[in-house]
Amino acid sequence: MTSHDQLYMARALELARSAPFTSPNPRVGAVLVRDGVVISEGAHMGAGSEHAEAVALGGVDATGATLYVNLEPCNHHGRMPPCAPAVAAAGVSRVVGAIADPDERVSGSGFDLLRQRGVQVDVGVLEDEAGWLNAPFLHQRRTGRSYLGLKLAMTLDGRLAAADGSSRWVTGEDTRRRVHRRRSEADALLVGSGTVIADDPSLSARYIDGARQPIVFVADARGRVPSTARLFQRDQVVMVTTVSSPHEQQLGWKEAGAEVLVLPAAPGGVDLDALIVEAGRRGLLEIFCEGGAALATSLLAQGLVDRLEVHLGAKMVGYGGPSIGDLGVTTMDDALGFELKESHGSAGDLIAIYARPR
Repeated sequence: MTSHDQLYMARALELARSAPFTSPNPRVGAVLVRDGVVISEGAHMGAGSEHAEAVALGGVDATGATLYVNLEPCNHHGRMPPCAPAVAAAGVSRVVGAIADPDERVSGSGFDLLRQRGVQVDVGVLEDEAGWLNAPFLHQRRTGRSYLGLKLAMTLDGRLAAADGSSRWVTGEDTRRRVHRRRSEADALLVGSGTVIADDPSLSARYIDGARQPIVFVADARGRVPSTARLFQRDQVVMVTTVSSPHEQQLGWKEAGAEVLVLPAAPGGVDLDALIVEAGRRGLLEIFCEGGAALATSLLAQGLVDRLEVHLGAKMVGYGGPSIGDLGVTTMDDALGFELKESHGSAGDLIAIYARPR
């Protein structure tokens, strides 16, 4: 690996980030270089659009060039033709990849085909960065489960709300706009019934031009959310409940336009693990949870959080406000550990993003 390899792979990653939502496909960028000069670039913009490699190869002579791509070129027919054979046929002499694609339809076969066609293949350039960018895709393909991100907006003294339950606003406007961007990037949102009852939120992604609206999962084991709640004014609402919720309430949700998903019960409410498995079965790559203290505590205690976003507001409210509850930890040796991946200032707030170590 050379410094030039890192430079061009960094550009491929930048191109991949230019499309905030490509689910169920990964985010991929491609850079075509010959004699130290970039001759073409491409990015995959989402399901149904051309793959990044095809965009980069389009209309240029790629003979003897090096292709930098942050994920293994595919070798199967989907909505688009396979990329690996096209790369070889275009005369590319070297492919530099960041990581292999764990999708069972690819899983090394793209790199293998390129090598069989005489293309030099080098893998592992900026591997960690590429893995973080596509963490939801890689996780869902490897495990079959959706990747779960949990957002916690808390005060400097660790409170999620004040003693009276008010949480508007722990953080400032710039940070809240970031939350709306994250909503538009995720396949689904997850909240608990307590959040809906307390705040009556619309749970839409706003403030972003052309923002897509994710599916909304509401965990409500006992049927507490009224069918008149504001969130039912939007599409794609799934009420996740148990047999404990009254039939009349479930019928009211359906009449309000929601899907009702009945899952097994677990201590404290809905079986959240079963929900994540079901979401993964539906092909959803990422769930972004904005639940309150009870839901957040359950997810953390069960080890279900893959990505933790802490939005720290520059405020203190003191004793009495809700915070994360019992995680079953009695000694520091048993504390839940996370790996810091990113940190950002946000107009007086601090945003720290962590990953669960694998």
